[in-house]
Amino acid sequence: TERFDGVRIENMAVSESEIKNGCLEVDSKLKDAINTARLNIQKFHENQKQPVRKVETTPGVTCWQRSEAIEKVGLYIPGGSAPLFSTVLMLAVPAVVAGCKDIVLCTPPDKNGKIHPAILLAAHLSGIERIFKVGGAQAVAAMGYGTESIPKVDKIFGPGNSYVTAAKQLISLEGTA
Repeated sequence: TERFDGVRIENMAVSESEIKNGCLEVDSKLKDAINTARLNIQKFHENQKQPVRKVETTPGVTCWQRSEAIEKVGLYIPGGSAPLFSTVLMLAVPAVVAGCKDIVLCTPPDKNGKIHPAILLAAHLSGIERIFKVGGAQAVAAMGYGTESIPKVDKIFGPGNSYVTAAKQLISLEGTA
């Protein structure tokens, strides 16, 4: 993070107080808009849930289909000039609705080592508690392989530049995440 994002981070994990303070910084109109979007996305994805479907293909032979959540997922939220809080909502809400047990979010910090307040608010409203200040291919590698501070996940979701895409492809090919 120091080399690629130009900021030295002592603790990559975003603390509860950082999340709380970030949420307080968001303008009330934007808070309302983010929450409305979250509720709409949640309603949509809750309606996609399917009950277990059983079919008796021949007498005495029953087959079934069921949806199963991925246990540990990583969400990558790019940094850059604009906070992509909509990406947080579009990735986090479905993961929570699906029942993913461990959700990790990585996003690059700004030059002061902080995460944009709107990203923190969207993550908080979505139920994401594990947020890390790291971006780029190094964030994908951390989630794909696990580090001392960032846990390994089973699948990584989210957009990114060519380096992020290449890192996700490499990890996918290795069968790591």
